[in-house]
Amino acid sequence: TLFDGSNLNDWNRLGDANWRLQDGYVQADLGGKDSSFLVSKKSYKDFRVRAEFWVDNTANSGVFIRCTDANKITATNSYEVNIYDTRPDPSYGTGAIVNIAKVSPMPRAGGQWNTMDITAKGSQLTVLFNGVVTVNVQDSKYASGPIALQYGSGVVKFRKVDIKPL
Repeated sequence: TLFDGSNLNDWNRLGDANWRLQDGYVQADLGGKDSSFLVSKKSYKDFRVRAEFWVDNTANSGVFIRCTDANKITATNSYEVNIYDTRPDPSYGTGAIVNIAKVSPMPRAGGQWNTMDITAKGSQLTVLFNGVVTVNVQDSKYASGPIALQYGSGVVKFRKVDIKPL
């Protein structure tokens, strides 16, 4: 368990979002001009991570995996599994891996609790959004690194974040 709703001991904060514990989840709804993150203290290579999350209809969030720089998280130095229902280019919106694997049709996350299951084993990357496969792709750009939960805009909540090494 990386996050069970009780503490943020396994995470480092990056950026200036107002991450706070509340009713068994961590929430952010106010940040600066740049995205903010909770970054796992440990690094992972082959794993399955499962996160439950809630976002409002306009939120920009995501789960970043295999981050190569724990102090500067971007979609160009890690895999960004997107949570962004109103992304201008919806092909890389909710359920997609930005710049790697498009999603069509794009599922909607806003206004409800959802699950994101992400498996990374070698170059195989698979994303399940609420039990439906949205991405199944081969890419070997990033081999290992921490996991990061993103706050970009709107209201973002995470609860029950579990990881299982493979």
